[in-house]
Amino acid sequence: MVIKYKASNLITDFDLNSKTALQELSELLGTEIKKGTILTEQQCNIAFEHYTKQAKTDDFANYLNKKEEVKEESKPVENKKPQQDKKTAQPKQNKKPQQAKQDKKPVQQPKTENKNNSNEPLKRADGTIVERPQPKKHEKTEPVQKQERVTVTVDTRQTNVNMDKFNEKYDELAKTKSFGGGQRKNANIGGKQKFNKNGKNNKQNPFAKKKQETEAERLERLHLEKARKAQLKVQIPEEITVGELATRLKVTASEVIKRLMMLGVMASISQVIDFDTASIVAEELGAKVEKEVVVTIEERLFEEVEDTEENTEERPPVVVVMGHVDHGKTSLLDAIRKTNVTSGEAGGITQHIGAYQVVASGKTLTFLDTPGHEAFTSMRQRGAMVTDIAILVVAADDGIMPQTIESINHAKAANIPIIVAINKIDKPTANPDKVKQELTEYGLVPEEWGGETICVPISAKMGTGLDDLLEMVNLTSEVSEFKANPNRRAKGAVIEARLDKGLGPVATILVQNGTLHKGDVLIAGTSVGRVRVMTNDKGERIETAGPSTPVEITGLTEVPSAGDLFDAVEDEKLARELAEKRTQAIKEERFNSYQKVTLDNLFSQIAQGEMKELPIIVKADVQGSAEAVKQSLEKLSNAEVRVKVIHAAVGAISKSDVMLASASNAIIIGFNVRPDPVAKQDAEHDQVEMRMYRVIYDALEDVKAAMKGMLAPKFREVELGFAEVRAVYKLSSAGTVAGCYVKEGKVARHAKIRVVRDGIVIAEDEILSLKRFKDDQREVMAGYECGIGLEKFNDIKEGDIFESFIMEEYRD
Repeated sequence: MVIKYKASNLITDFDLNSKTALQELSELLGTEIKKGTILTEQQCNIAFEHYTKQAKTDDFANYLNKKEEVKEESKPVENKKPQQDKKTAQPKQNKKPQQAKQDKKPVQQPKTENKNNSNEPLKRADGTIVERPQPKKHEKTEPVQKQERVTVTVDTRQTNVNMDKFNEKYDELAKTKSFGGGQRKNANIGGKQKFNKNGKNNKQNPFAKKKQETEAERLERLHLEKARKAQLKVQIPEEITVGELATRLKVTASEVIKRLMMLGVMASISQVIDFDTASIVAEELGAKVEKEVVVTIEERLFEEVEDTEENTEERPPVVVVMGHVDHGKTSLLDAIRKTNVTSGEAGGITQHIGAYQVVASGKTLTFLDTPGHEAFTSMRQRGAMVTDIAILVVAADDGIMPQTIESINHAKAANIPIIVAINKIDKPTANPDKVKQELTEYGLVPEEWGGETICVPISAKMGTGLDDLLEMVNLTSEVSEFKANPNRRAKGAVIEARLDKGLGPVATILVQNGTLHKGDVLIAGTSVGRVRVMTNDKGERIETAGPSTPVEITGLTEVPSAGDLFDAVEDEKLARELAEKRTQAIKEERFNSYQKVTLDNLFSQIAQGEMKELPIIVKADVQGSAEAVKQSLEKLSNAEVRVKVIHAAVGAISKSDVMLASASNAIIIGFNVRPDPVAKQDAEHDQVEMRMYRVIYDALEDVKAAMKGMLAPKFREVELGFAEVRAVYKLSSAGTVAGCYVKEGKVARHAKIRVVRDGIVIAEDEILSLKRFKDDQREVMAGYECGIGLEKFNDIKEGDIFESFIMEEYRD
């Protein structure tokens, strides 16, 4: 139990003069002290030390003698009380100061008797005589009854006084309360409150709600007031709201708004103000301003490790193959890999970017294949930025072409060494010297002519000079000393990305530094995810991928954009927050149009001044193609009309694409994809035009001709219907036969068949046989089953869609 020790208790315990003691205490403690002032423990220690030093004695034996004399003097006074009033006598230890004063009254004698007998000795109860103590000279002589009082003795030999010693009497008083002891003013201190039958405390004052401020609370309040008056230091960011500024300045928002109004700035509590304005307001309010350094999410998320020679190791070089369209880039890589890639591309043109690893002379090389068509400029630029060595393929019979010049510029901008591969030297019209002469015009001087550019004559078709080319690549790699740190989190670039129906978003990435592990969290652009499956260029599943390793990963939330940089991070929550921030920034760039438009009526609307912008939605099978088509279409803009691709993504054309096109009055262009049945119905209902292409030339030419008003009569595709493959039969006599169910329209014998798998066009072929049971049929209507055999395509699987269509000529 904590007992409050007041100044009056101190005066009583030390037997001090009240007025003099209060003045001394006020000067000693530095604050005004009254009798009722509650002293803190620190203040008590200071006061005790002061008064104990005043009462110190040099002769300890003399002090003890005086103490014994005082005890002897007090005995007659204490013993007289039982004679006067035996009934009210109590034990000595239970006597209180109040009772002692009452006991003095029976001892008093008449004044005349006091004067006559003031020097007479006192008699004890046993008859012994004790002499009265004589007063000192400087003290006034007082009557006997005033000398007869209880003396409280304090041991003044201690410098550190224990507070509990002076609280003993309060503990005793608290104990006596339960026995109905003597009445005192604050009888309820330290005990439980008693309530009457009405549930109210009789002694409680309902108006005394506020507690008296203690000295500690008062000192704390003064300290806070002093701190407020001291100069406040605040940190202010580049932008801050008025309410936040008021909170940091520890003032009300109205005060900040008033200061802003004086500066001519009208702002509400939620309005954002810049650093300069906020700093002026803060300085006027007496604060010292410091600019707050804002740490971005990227700085908190991405690991910044400086690679040194001690923690780096040699890595395989990344080689990009660049050049003009149809100069043999893919054939060269095909010859190196000893596989056939070109045959799978529409029109023999590389549509997608690929990454592969080969081993030459015991060393691993990573190759990137880039398209050569002008539409894929950004893909060639990405290939140059993420690689170490560029192989420039130039046909010996064609020489330098526009995309060859562009490739040279990309490689020079990326500051990477160039190795020229002069291809097709097996042709009779080949002229390697002419190629070398043209190269000098662009700063590439061959080594034979005293320059630094390595030129290797090859024939990708015949396999001539390939070993020399790979040897030169290894030599260049050794000279450059390409190194990376495998003992850090992975970072690199997205080479290609696509949407797979079964696997979801699939991305081909190139690890440039660090090591990528299965289960790592990646962020690439607006896409975040955890690596679930990692596959190398041979289709094998791997657990880790070191520097310069191309891998295909799954597990991302969405399809990233080709060329996006990726980082492996630890905090997935923070990565998703950053991706959401990036997505929000992209959404702000979208816009909508109001009037519907088709390629057929585009020129007439332009002539009437009704059309100033052509919105287009691009859907492709892979992200790189979608980006290439988007950029090529936007380059067709002229002074009269601007082509704007409002949405470019991968995957089949869906209902949401048609809804966006309908709302934006856009045209949908599909590149190697088909619409699903629901999207096709919605497009017909909303009169949204959809154009499907397999070669980028056709899409560009159609849009360009429509813009110039030269959309000439031509053949167009008329869909007859489609059938779903329910079973596949392999017959020795007829080859592969698909057991189909016609779901819509009809399948005609003379029509063409387009094979669609997961929204992606796999092949286009002619019908070899169309039978129902054992009978040949000219056409099979919806709701019937039939067997369909194709002329060339045999890789048919259950679930494939056969779209039946014919080509017909039409005129506007």
